Amino acid sequence: MAALIEVKLTELAQLFNSMDPSPFHERDLDHDAEQFIVSWAQEHPRDEELRLIIHLTSPLSPGDSTSVPSVQESVRHYFAYRADLLWREFRQLMKEGRISLLVGLTFLALCQAALILFIPTTAEGIASLWPPLLAKTSSFLREGLTIVGWVAMWRPLEIYLYRWWPLLAKRRLYSRLARMGVEIRPAAS
Repeated sequence: MAALIEVKLTELAQLFNSMDPSPFHERDLDHDAEQFIVSWAQEHPRDEELRLIIHLTSPLSPGDSTSVPSVQESVRHYFAYRADLLWREFRQLMKEGRISLLVGLTFLALCQAALILFIPTTAEGIASLWPPLLAKTSSFLREGLTIVGWVAMWRPLEIYLYRWWPLLAKRRLYSRLARMGVEIRPAAS
């Protein structure tokens, strides 16, 4: 059995963005209607099929261009388009992650190379090369370069650990919404 999402409207045109000049079957959903549908879809288990039921408080007119098949096609088209946008955003995020990882690893390697080449590691090496005041500065520089090198890895780690999975989860939700059946129940004449 399909999980139901029920919407009550005065007329079908309320479902769509009135500012969108596209043909009816390619129109964007109204922002509030989209948020309502998405929030209800999130309440249902992920493995259940979804079904949208639109309750109209007025009867459909015989010459209404917003027929049941065109409304279903419009809703499916809209959510498929949104799923496609999220897939593109995911791919762009992964590209950004690869570039950030390359930059971060390069910077971390440069910091580590600077530690090895320019800052002595042993107390005797520090004492023999630098006066006592600079010895304390050397310790500060070592820790600072290590921290800065790892901070440069923050962005790729954020992308690869946290940012990608909400995009894919939302894309899966929009894909489910793109497959849902739509039923229109007009008021009796």
